[in-house]
Amino acid sequence: MTSAVLHDELESRTGAAAGSRAAPRRRRSGRVPAVIDLPLLLAVLALLCIGFLMVTSASMPMADRNYEDPFFFVLRHGFALGLALACGVVCFAVPLEVWQRIGPMLMLVGIGLLLLLLIPGVGRTVNGATRWIPLGVMNLQPSELLKFISLIYVSGYLVRNQLDVQSTTLGFMRPLLFVGIACALIMAQPDFGTTAVVLATVMGLLFLGGVSVFSFIGLFVGVAAALAALIIVEPYRMQRLTSFRDPFADPFNTGYQLSQSLIALGRGEWFGVGLGNGIQKQLYLPEAHTDFLLAVLGEEFGLVGVLFVIGLFGFITWRALAIGAVAHRRNKMFSAYVAHGFGLLIGLQAFINVGVNTGLLPTKGLPLPYMSYGSNALIVAVMATAVLLRIDFELRRSAVESIPEGGLHRERPLPPQRPLRERTKGERGASWRRASR
Repeated sequence: MTSAVLHDELESRTGAAAGSRAAPRRRRSGRVPAVIDLPLLLAVLALLCIGFLMVTSASMPMADRNYEDPFFFVLRHGFALGLALACGVVCFAVPLEVWQRIGPMLMLVGIGLLLLLLIPGVGRTVNGATRWIPLGVMNLQPSELLKFISLIYVSGYLVRNQLDVQSTTLGFMRPLLFVGIACALIMAQPDFGTTAVVLATVMGLLFLGGVSVFSFIGLFVGVAAALAALIIVEPYRMQRLTSFRDPFADPFNTGYQLSQSLIALGRGEWFGVGLGNGIQKQLYLPEAHTDFLLAVLGEEFGLVGVLFVIGLFGFITWRALAIGAVAHRRNKMFSAYVAHGFGLLIGLQAFINVGVNTGLLPTKGLPLPYMSYGSNALIVAVMATAVLLRIDFELRRSAVESIPEGGLHRERPLPPQRPLRERTKGERGASWRRASR
């Protein structure tokens, strides 16, 4: 009886030891997991390519008339696209803990750049708005950079002061001090659209950070009242708010842009008139290569093309939120807040631009992410995507088990195991020694 029990125990130990040695070999023989979120990367690259194609198509008539060079905007957009990809590579190489550490410093730098625009002679004024700092080869727009910087700063603050944010009013109001100063400087340019986008995304992050419902409602009412006051005090903003409901009531004045955009979308029907065959971009539709690029795409590629682009934006937003959810489950709170913030930022800007082009929202000069002409908006969108890919990369890397001690050498296969009674005396001795260890 004792001998049989001993044999069974030795056999179970031997099998367990063999199984534990064989487990790493089975793990390494499996398929190597992806390093980054390839579908997200492909969706962004698709939008960048479509955007370059549509900027080329939409800008040629205006460039030929104003600059006698049909490729004037194309070459500049190509340079901005190359610069954006380079900035994206740099952002992807920066670890998340570095972004978390330098967040407050970046916020101070962003506010400093906005202050430079108040100095006479430094900023460049276009159409009554002073938003750009000339840098020779390009113009720097600090308000676009602040969209990226404010999310990094607020995400880091939520991690450092999570308890204060969730339990005290001062805790969640403190980061709004710097954000409020930055938004006030942006309104001094003036730029109402960027101010609204920054405030909306920051409020979304605070809500995700666990702010109490009553405090958030009070903050929401206060911000909404301030934005409404800014609309009322400026007649042209109030005019935009009322004219979009019926643009054809005044199609040659207040409703001109929207009416021309709707005409372009209507001409496109289901499949469009073909690339390069659009009529509205022929000096009828203002800002065809920037804020109203989607209308040109709708005319030349129809409803199918517009829905395809909207689907890509929806997929990118979903992937950003999904990456943030994974980071939250693994208690990577800074990564979770940043991913959710960039998802809200990209999705909100795309929603506003599509709404403006289709007449669902009042006319506002917000570019379509990844697609519209404009170096600063393009660079910021690619930088945000690069940080999202970095978050996903670090999450995937942390999920992979460490390599067992001994490196990646090829293990010698173990001999097939036989019942202890059928083994030779030497095999039973070797089994006893292995089991005793």
